[in-house]
Amino acid sequence: MFSAATWNVNSLRRRLEALAWFADEIAPDVICLQETKVIDGLFPAAAIAAMGYPHQVFTGMKAYNGVAIVSKVPLINPEVKSWCDRDDARHIFAGVETGTRLGCLEVHNLYVPAGGQIADPLKNPKFAHKLAFITELTHWWAARGAGAGRIMAGDFNIAPLAADVWSHERLRRTITHTEIEIIHLDALQRSARWIDAVRLLRPETEPLFTWWSYRADDWEAVNKGRRLDHLWVSEDLARAASEAIIFKAARDWQLPSDHAPVIVSFSV
Repeated sequence: MFSAATWNVNSLRRRLEALAWFADEIAPDVICLQETKVIDGLFPAAAIAAMGYPHQVFTGMKAYNGVAIVSKVPLINPEVKSWCDRDDARHIFAGVETGTRLGCLEVHNLYVPAGGQIADPLKNPKFAHKLAFITELTHWWAARGAGAGRIMAGDFNIAPLAADVWSHERLRRTITHTEIEIIHLDALQRSARWIDAVRLLRPETEPLFTWWSYRADDWEAVNKGRRLDHLWVSEDLARAASEAIIFKAARDWQLPSDHAPVIVSFSV
């Protein structure tokens, strides 16, 4: 079995103990982290290596954004991508030497801009940037074409399906679930024939959430969540995908992120 996880930790150094708990409890082979909010010189590499993840690639900035891939197995040829002429630490990828019949995988870790509050790109530059970011990424993938041995995971900040939000009717004009965002995300998915591994293994009608607002103290009882965190795979890996878990328990830990980790396992 080989497993990959994605988790928006919402400040890595603040959630370092939570990451250690996650590594001990679930122990995926590779973890994609978003919103690390730490410059490269202060990245807690030694502490994460002590958790069993000595292979690391990361790019960060103070207080905002930041992505990292940490792995039990070697990482090769890391690369940071910048979109919309902004070096804002939102996309990093590397080869992952799985040591299994899956071979070397190309793992992309992505943190899509949130988009602000007003779902109109003419009135809201943040929303315009979000759509432009996805469009540039889509063109890049279309030029590369579909391939084998690929994973693209992260906080995509879009919940595309009706069962990905607590209320489709209440949220369909709210950023993360608007029609224009869903159309853009669908174009990105089609650009390299990506498979949504979670929805491959879990029915599209099953309510699934990965994010719950901090505003609700009793977040689980209220359960006004959204599935913003995704793990997509190339068609060959989809055939090996065997289990998909949203680890909700992490949302209830001390000093939790507002996101829960998503883990997909592959039979080897």
